[in-house]
Amino acid sequence: MNNCKRPEPPFAGSEKEVLTGFLDFLRGTILCKVDGLSDEELRRPHDPSGMTLLGIVKHLADVERSWFREVFLGKDLGYLWDDDDPGKYWRVELHETTAEILGFYNAEVARARQIVTDADLDTLAVAPQESTPGLQLRWIVAHMIEETARHCGHADLIRESIDGQTGE
Repeated sequence: MNNCKRPEPPFAGSEKEVLTGFLDFLRGTILCKVDGLSDEELRRPHDPSGMTLLGIVKHLADVERSWFREVFLGKDLGYLWDDDDPGKYWRVELHETTAEILGFYNAEVARARQIVTDADLDTLAVAPQESTPGLQLRWIVAHMIEETARHCGHADLIRESIDGQTGE
């Protein structure tokens, strides 16, 4: 983790460049937090939530998928988890491999980057929820910064509890 390679956000640029720069920095941070750990370490639950590092990555992949492809583009992709499952957001199934979940995350990030590249921040989401009429891409990108940053904090604490590694 000490050799973490991730893009630094720009000190100057357009609104879109700065926002996506920070989002990409945080996306890279999540990948740094899981780097070098065994499958068992990535799946080890941490109390009281039962959250795992691999579960965080899967959750963030789903959040990228949901906000950019479902809400912004209006695609009906279906749910990854059963709504009645209390541990749904952190669940990693036994048959799911670390490589599959990292691949899922990287693929959703790549799709989201392309969506943002192809649109203006003022563009309205195709399928906003009833509580979010007039939802702009700008809000979605800012929300993804907040969401990813929050889970980077969780990942910091979990990683430190596994092997003592700390860092940004």
